[in-house]
Amino acid sequence: MWRRFVAKPAGQFAQRSLLHNTQRYSRRFSMRQSYTTPVSLGFLGWLFGSTDYSAVKKDIADIMDDYDWDDGSWGPVLVRLAWHASGTYCKDSKTGGSNGATMRFKPESADGANAGLHLARARLEQIKEKHPNLSYADLWVLASYVAIEEMGGPVIEFKGGRTDAADGSACPAVGRLPDAAQGADHVRDVFYRMGFSDQEIVVLVGGGHAIGRCHTDRSGFDGPWTRAPTTISNEYFARLFEEEWVEKKWSGPRQFVDKATGKLMMLPADMVMMTDPEFRKYSKMYKDDAERFQTDFAAAFKKLTELGFRQFPKATTCPWKAATSAAAPTSAGPVEASG
Repeated sequence: MWRRFVAKPAGQFAQRSLLHNTQRYSRRFSMRQSYTTPVSLGFLGWLFGSTDYSAVKKDIADIMDDYDWDDGSWGPVLVRLAWHASGTYCKDSKTGGSNGATMRFKPESADGANAGLHLARARLEQIKEKHPNLSYADLWVLASYVAIEEMGGPVIEFKGGRTDAADGSACPAVGRLPDAAQGADHVRDVFYRMGFSDQEIVVLVGGGHAIGRCHTDRSGFDGPWTRAPTTISNEYFARLFEEEWVEKKWSGPRQFVDKATGKLMMLPADMVMMTDPEFRKYSKMYKDDAERFQTDFAAAFKKLTELGFRQFPKATTCPWKAATSAAAPTSAGPVEASG
């Protein structure tokens, strides 16, 4: 491992400033409060089981850094896991969402948009074994909150109580996750189905794509969105407006690269954050206001990861149908975020 560490370009680690590392380790070892709250694993789990969330958070933070993994951190792929587990929600039928941890089963686990997420689930198994009263559904969401905080993002209040489904019969319909090869209408259809506004769409996409990268063997796309792929910031919006984007000439799916270096990339669903008038308005706002971005991202991500978990009005049939595309479905959330 140390040979790999020494061999990595020094610039790759420049993003991890002394201040950021100090914040990360101070967060890791000074817990704000003791979360000892019953976690639902069905009735018996609620009755007899309890989880020390402070201990779980520390254990998750301890497995985050890994110089043998993409960009040295598991953070981005843990965010992607919670995003994709939650992003299947339909507000009309009240199906899908973060409750159930149904991605453990087919057909959801085999959805092309979830390629690579078996690695994130496997990484968290050691945490589950150490804290058996914690449901998978709660673990995945809590891991994403810890990852966001460890990567310099906002602190998000966690509320436990999600339950785990018994089998794949609880899986939502395949195809509900966004297709990054499509445009503004598709992005709106998907996020409106979950109950998000245009502003929430922009901040979620910008926060999710500030981190991680795409892989050709999973989504088919290739490269990171920013030069700091393990840092939660408004850098995505800065790159979106400050770089000149050109279509990449290659045999893979349509994507864009920065003209100056060709090392950064944007997907078709990213470009609409700049070209669509409403999306552009909010993208400019977050580019110019880093503090507002952090606040709004925390609120929107918490809302996302509580879909299907909180109590909602009476369900109806979900009218939304997955769009068809010549390309394999790929997520317009944190696509292949270090996964």
